[in-house]
Amino acid sequence: MYKITRAQEIEDLIRGAAVLATGGGGNPKEGLKLLEEALKIKGEISIIDVDEVREDWVAVTPYYVGTIAPLAKTKKPVKITDSMTLAFRKMEKNLDKKINAVVPGEIGGENTPVAINIGAKMNLPILDGDLIGRAAPEITQGILHIFDVPMYPSVLVSETGNILIVEKYADIEDYEAIARFVSILEGRFIAVVDTPLVRENIKKVVVKNSVSKCIEIGRVIRESRKKGKNPVDAVVKAINGWKIFEGVVKGYTWKDEGGFLVGEALLGGINEWQGHTLKSWIKNEHIMAWRDNKPIVMPPDLMAFLLDNGEAVINSDLKKDIKVQVVATKAPEIWRTPKGLELFGPKHFGFNLEYVPVEELVK
Repeated sequence: MYKITRAQEIEDLIRGAAVLATGGGGNPKEGLKLLEEALKIKGEISIIDVDEVREDWVAVTPYYVGTIAPLAKTKKPVKITDSMTLAFRKMEKNLDKKINAVVPGEIGGENTPVAINIGAKMNLPILDGDLIGRAAPEITQGILHIFDVPMYPSVLVSETGNILIVEKYADIEDYEAIARFVSILEGRFIAVVDTPLVRENIKKVVVKNSVSKCIEIGRVIRESRKKGKNPVDAVVKAINGWKIFEGVVKGYTWKDEGGFLVGEALLGGINEWQGHTLKSWIKNEHIMAWRDNKPIVMPPDLMAFLLDNGEAVINSDLKKDIKVQVVATKAPEIWRTPKGLELFGPKHFGFNLEYVPVEELVK
């Protein structure tokens, strides 16, 4: 176990999580507020290793489902001011068992802090890991589905007053549709608490040490700035990845489609990439990218747009004429299995392409 006690550490965590969130994962500014609140509650945030989980423990995953697109319409009146806390309490009551720990559903500048915040409010430790190893748009993209570990029972709560308990779903596609539809009714997003896990399944489905990895990435960005070094180079080294492009956003089109931000970003190259282009297809997160019309990053591998100071650009803030540097790295190996690619590969998103690992594409 280790404890986060300083504001600097939560800033590092947010900064690193935003990088691994691949353009999605929620708003880091909101995430910082959540971590500041969590730190204020107890004066420390307890992070425990997966191997510290006890035999009789149950861990759950709190997160939000919805679009990251800027709010395009007026929501219905707010009836539930703390939907996540209510969802958590409903889950514990439904399980009729004490919840002992919280595990983030994904890595993201807001979605990881959501889990940490509710853990602090409930006086529970947070597992040093998550269920994806990055941010992803659909509930379908969870390592637990590779092992057929169910997400039910689950609790869905909207600020507008909808409260649903999903005792069981027919398949993960139905569950995705149910949660997504409720988020559309709400107007933007809903609070979800699901995936009750015991130790046996935690060891199978959790990407270990991903929270501490975020802190490390954020730390190297901060320290490289302080030393006058290149923060983007520091990120590339920290994620064991590659810089694949540098350019200016020449075009960015998106729409709020079915509860997702769906769009494309086109970059025009500068410096050594002068005369070249990079295009990213986005579904909340950067999913698929082409350099000069040839695939350069395929899902489930990760790609992020960074500013020169190392800060990640989330897709809800992406705009024309922004200068960015693009980095990429490998997804956790479990995603490269046949079942993993079925859930998170190019064909899942409608691209008639066989998956090629990023380390081969960047050659």
